Amino acid sequence: MKQLLLEPCFIFILLVISVTNTPTCLCVDDASYTNCSNAFSCGNNNFNLKYPFWGENRGNYCGGGPNLESEKLTCEAQVPKITINLIKYRVLGWENTSQILKVARDDYWDNNNICVNGDRNSTFDNTPFQYDYDGLLNVTLFYDCPAGFSPSTIPSLPPSTVFSFPCGGGSFVYYTAQALPSSYEAPCKIVVIPIFQTNNYSLENSERIIEALQGGFEIEWTGNYEKCEKCTGSGGECGSVDGNFQCFCKDGPHSASCKGSSKVGVAIGASIGAVVALVVILGCVYFVMQRRRKTAYNKQRSMELFIAPSSGDTFASTTNTSQSLSSYQSSNTDPMPPRSYYFGVQVFTYEELEEATKNFDSSRELGEGGFGTVYKGQLKDGRVVAVKRHYESNSRRIEQFMNEVQILARLRHKSLVTLFGCTSRHSRELLLVYEFIPNGTVADHLQGRSSNSTNLLPWPVRLNIAVETAEALAYLHANDVIHRDVKTNNILLDDNFRVKVADFGLSRDFPNHVTHVSTAPQGTPGYVDPEYYQCYQLTDKSDVYSFGVVLVELISSLQAVDINRNRSDVNLANMAINKIQNQELHELVDPYLGFERDYAIRRMTTGVAELAFRCLQQEREIRPSMNEVVEILRGIKSDDGLGAREETEVLEVRIDEARLLKKVSPVSPDSVVDKCFSGSSVSNSS
Repeated sequence: MKQLLLEPCFIFILLVISVTNTPTCLCVDDASYTNCSNAFSCGNNNFNLKYPFWGENRGNYCGGGPNLESEKLTCEAQVPKITINLIKYRVLGWENTSQILKVARDDYWDNNNICVNGDRNSTFDNTPFQYDYDGLLNVTLFYDCPAGFSPSTIPSLPPSTVFSFPCGGGSFVYYTAQALPSSYEAPCKIVVIPIFQTNNYSLENSERIIEALQGGFEIEWTGNYEKCEKCTGSGGECGSVDGNFQCFCKDGPHSASCKGSSKVGVAIGASIGAVVALVVILGCVYFVMQRRRKTAYNKQRSMELFIAPSSGDTFASTTNTSQSLSSYQSSNTDPMPPRSYYFGVQVFTYEELEEATKNFDSSRELGEGGFGTVYKGQLKDGRVVAVKRHYESNSRRIEQFMNEVQILARLRHKSLVTLFGCTSRHSRELLLVYEFIPNGTVADHLQGRSSNSTNLLPWPVRLNIAVETAEALAYLHANDVIHRDVKTNNILLDDNFRVKVADFGLSRDFPNHVTHVSTAPQGTPGYVDPEYYQCYQLTDKSDVYSFGVVLVELISSLQAVDINRNRSDVNLANMAINKIQNQELHELVDPYLGFERDYAIRRMTTGVAELAFRCLQQEREIRPSMNEVVEILRGIKSDDGLGAREETEVLEVRIDEARLLKKVSPVSPDSVVDKCFSGSSVSNSS
């Protein structure tokens, strides 16, 4: 029916347009402008790869020319890649403001070892790219060496600077970070690849050469980006034609910028718009006159529908919101500058974050940790954020900074803190920008340090914290990430006491083909897996142990380490194991929880204590996985035994629980040492 009513109006409009025979195509944006305004699309990357790059969804005229092949991108298995001088690289990041491209050799990445014999050096001669030498170090690899040869025989290379990597069958690949003599002729194939110096600090003792190569390096695009800035500043998109820069505008290409574009096209477009508008008005007036009675009825109906609602109505609320948003937008008419992205997260300038935190005012401090101070801030777009300011910018801090960015950028979970952005690693300070979580840490509430800690957290809230934290850790492990610093100080709470796990500076990507990685133990005293201390082997069960300590904190409200306790109880994990084994759980549980007077709480806390006991076992094989931990906690939370029970039933349950807790006994330290070298696959790392 509606279509029949509107038909006369549309016929009239089409008739007028046909008679005038106006070339309406002049109103359409130029195809080159439209195409080049799209960033390179591949997988989930948010690097904002535009000029000087082209490929896939971007035509070659969107590139920087004249050597277009060096700037061509391809999308393979949802990963952006670039081929330069016959070597294929993975694109790991792009900083638009500095024209720095971070890449990693694809051949070493795909095979996850250095035995592939890439047989080509990473060179950028006769290309628009050059090394960004800041923090780079060349590593020389020796392939197909004759029997008995070692680079340590080269006079200028001290033996302590030469390392080997087994390739099977008794063969080795040698590598060194020392420069070779210019006149030296090796009897082997030599491949030279740059790496970040920050990734090299422990090559000599942990064979981190694979990780260093996969960490990539940075190269700088050397083209003239000033022309592009002028073009984009005028509303255009950058590209090139026959090796010459072009600024693609909505009305067509220009040599420098969109200012001074053809006024004829604009005038024609405006004229066409005016004619169309006039036609629409005339047609609709004609239509209204023909349907006068219907229009009068609709008008009456409209007046009834749009009577102003009360202040409590949804419509009024929506209108107010829209007006507020419109007011906000109109007061912020300055266009936002182009943004750079690193691993998909926004790159902020130091000045932006300095302004957001009022010059890092001490009154805005949210907390302090081992790596830096966290400040509350507000961005220009209105978002309230938490800004972590690293204490210093040495190689160690840079690595932890980049590690946290790379891990959090690819993880999304309701119980993990969200990373909004960071500064460039070349910034004067290393700053990370997170969502602001307003309710402090679990530790603050358990120990009464929070101003919002009412009644030191009731049991249902504590149990929910345990469940959500376990779910977050299970998600990390499913994505091959080990947190490595699980503790109540790193579990944040929002206003509804929902969990946000934070602080990923020590976290590690965990290869899915190995059983553990060998690394020097790191973490917080009282939470670190004892087998990790003894064997230097990091596994997902290391997080399980730390989580076991968190569970004990939740049921006891005690600190993980307290030197004011008896000597045997300084370490909370040891104290909990002793209490549970001796059937003295009631001495461990926080009296506030009502363990003695509430059967349901006694049953649930006993179940959580049993789970914590399993998580705190010395041998990692005995501990449950995080997936199993999640299932057990969900079962405890959904337990329907919440009503009162007969005294005899309560007594039977307590006896059964005591027997169950006694079934698992701790193992001796000697047996732990025997397990250190069990397992088939190992990855060495720091």
